Amino acid sequence: MVSADAAERVAVTEAAAALVRELTTQHGPLMFHQSGGCCDGSAPMCFPVGMFLVGQGDVLLGALDVGLDDPVEVYMSASQFEYWKYTHLTIDVVPGRGAGFSVEGPTGLRFLIRSRMLAPAELAHLGLE
Repeated sequence: MVSADAAERVAVTEAAAALVRELTTQHGPLMFHQSGGCCDGSAPMCFPVGMFLVGQGDVLLGALDVGLDDPVEVYMSASQFEYWKYTHLTIDVVPGRGAGFSVEGPTGLRFLIRSRMLAPAELAHLGLE
């Protein structure tokens, strides 16, 4: 696993953080892996830590402070990161059916990614200018 040097690459809305806290009480510590498409589109997938194995082909985008003792790590495949490295991601939650393997599936809510291009100062901070 590679770090994206990225306290600034990923964020979470308060609504999504609240759902993560609720799901943590049911499932234990959680992590996200940003899906690259296929079956679940580009949804952020939320898993109990250890259920989805990350490796050298994954990039750690950052760790979210959701108000728990431990931050929630967010990963993406390295190949997908090459396309998204100029983008800031925010994990949000909306009504709807979650992805089939993501823990929020039965809640009537689903996580989704809101994205924006990194600002010039952020690009400079990350060495991408």
